[in-house]
Amino acid sequence: MTSQNESESESQQIKTIEKEIGRFKAEQADAQAKVKELLLQEDPASGITFHEDIFRLQQDKLRLDTEIQILQVKLRRLASTW
Repeated sequence: MTSQNESESESQQIKTIEKEIGRFKAEQADAQAKVKELLLQEDPASGITFHEDIFRLQQDKLRLDTEIQILQVKLRRLASTW
């Protein structure tokens, strides 16, 4: 059986992880919005392209998705032992 302090510590960790997941999801949504904006501004016929910026933002989105998945695994582990 866990002590009161351990339960509070796990509860605090869960809250922290949930906040981080929320922050990462917001960053991910922001990156996706920027990609859409850049795609709309592109005009290949005029030579206006943002392929490097779009690629970088898509990589950031994938990185954030991985971070979210890792945190969700941690959250499930904490919740299952809590």
